[in-house]
Amino acid sequence: MFLTTSERTNENLTDRAKIAAQELGIPYVDRKKETLVSMQERLQDNCIVMGKTRMELYHFKKDSMREVPFFFHPNSANFRVKRLIKGESDPLIEVMELEAGMKVLDCTLGLASDSIVMSFAAGEDGKITGLEGNPYVAYIVAAGLHSWGTGIPELDAAMKRIEVISSTHLEYLKSCEDGSFDIVYLDPMFEESIKESEGINAMRDWAVYTELSDEVVEEAKRVAAKKVVLKEHFRSPLFKKYGFRQIIRKSSKFHFGVLDK
Repeated sequence: MFLTTSERTNENLTDRAKIAAQELGIPYVDRKKETLVSMQERLQDNCIVMGKTRMELYHFKKDSMREVPFFFHPNSANFRVKRLIKGESDPLIEVMELEAGMKVLDCTLGLASDSIVMSFAAGEDGKITGLEGNPYVAYIVAAGLHSWGTGIPELDAAMKRIEVISSTHLEYLKSCEDGSFDIVYLDPMFEESIKESEGINAMRDWAVYTELSDEVVEEAKRVAAKKVVLKEHFRSPLFKKYGFRQIIRKSSKFHFGVLDK
């Protein structure tokens, strides 16, 4: 992995790119008006491009520049939070019984759509921590959460409150004290979600896929003070295997499961 700037750069953008490269522990490479395709072919590597408004993550592979790069955007969280502002409901928030001031651990952050909605519901006194196994995705999402402007003050504030940690969920869960979060959220069907959603297609090459295991569930139960919430395909055997109370959603392919403490 290397980091460079967009073609039209300036001193400020270059300085930001150099700082990001240093924080990520990867080399910074001057653009020098070279095309990104040429740079990747010359260096034979993936890259991050620092632009004026966002960072983009590109895979090094044939015709990669013709594909949509990975970058942060609120995705479905935008309209979900708008609904909550209007006083409407959100299925995940209802299942979690999430209230202001609660602490939630989102074990599969991705583009942080669920975390953003949870952060809005938990309010200023709440705390949402999101885990992302890919360090580059974690860095870009964390930066995006703090810089993206939606024009909706409540939504922008909710994004800024999320703490992003680059870690696998098992590793992080093991480091937590008993009952340190009110709710632990597990989303092992993330791979299938990506395949079905055009909005996050660019995430496919970068996601860290981890199957749900007995150890992960036991650690989640230990860390959760109130409940563990699982999101899975409605036909998934995991609900029954781990004793989750399956919440039937007739109009959705994905159901939630709850383990109350």
